[in-house]
Amino acid sequence: MNDAAPPELTAVAARIPLLDGADLAGARRLAGLTNVNHLVVTPDGPVVVRLPGTGTSEYIDRVAEGAAARVAADAGVNAELLFFDDTDGLMVTRFVEGAVTMDAARFTDLASVSRAAVAFRTLHECGGRFATDFVLFPMIDEYKGLLASKGATLPDGYDDVQAEAEAARGALQAHPVLLVPCHCDPLCENFLDTGERMYLIDYEYAGNNDPMWDLGDLSVEGGFGPEQDDALLRAYFDGDPPADQVGRMVVYKAMCDLLWTLWGVIQHVNDNPADDFWAYATGRFERCRALMASPEFATAIEAVRHAR
Repeated sequence: MNDAAPPELTAVAARIPLLDGADLAGARRLAGLTNVNHLVVTPDGPVVVRLPGTGTSEYIDRVAEGAAARVAADAGVNAELLFFDDTDGLMVTRFVEGAVTMDAARFTDLASVSRAAVAFRTLHECGGRFATDFVLFPMIDEYKGLLASKGATLPDGYDDVQAEAEAARGALQAHPVLLVPCHCDPLCENFLDTGERMYLIDYEYAGNNDPMWDLGDLSVEGGFGPEQDDALLRAYFDGDPPADQVGRMVVYKAMCDLLWTLWGVIQHVNDNPADDFWAYATGRFERCRALMASPEFATAIEAVRHAR
């Protein structure tokens, strides 16, 4: 094994047969908030090796992730899955040639927003099933329990805002929808765009869920304005979106921030060096609180309540 290769890569290479003969010394580190990703050239072409981050096994079901990644790859939404180890989440995917990694700036192009909507719809309508359901409020309780066990402090006022979210919970549960395979964590950077097709990668948090969660979460992650939200919804529904579905999307814009606030605190207490995760958590929480206090949120809840 070449000593110039990244040590974390050489440590796992023997577990991955397709890395035999690969140029490990030429591996290039890619971006990632909680995991370590390397672009590696193999005799069979370039691949991405994903090494699971420290502490992620506390809150990620790797068996469920592997099942979801396979379903999404079979649907043509995820990058081709070449290797996945259910024991710890070590993964290899085919590198998508000619694609750019998306960010909020690139999503100002409405055509790219529409391609993301098509990727969502393809995943949601693929007919497969993921191994687990993504159930929002129990996940909040689970994350809070984990944080309590670590003696962590939550952003001031979190419990009060969670209590206020019971109105949203009641409206959503009074009008349940069919749960479908959803990505559930659509960071802009989880989209790879070829200009003709949008891929959606990284299924750590994937589960069967309300499809409007994915649209609402992407809107938040990309800092979408009204024009982008309209483009996303119109492309997804191939026309005018139903009012109650628009309402669900807006409700989930707040609820995803409520959940990912806790995720940020978990990264903070786990000393993840990739970002200032306390600032991340408090920023998401304040955005959630502001949306929940707005007329837009009240209108969204009413739209959900009056669904036909």
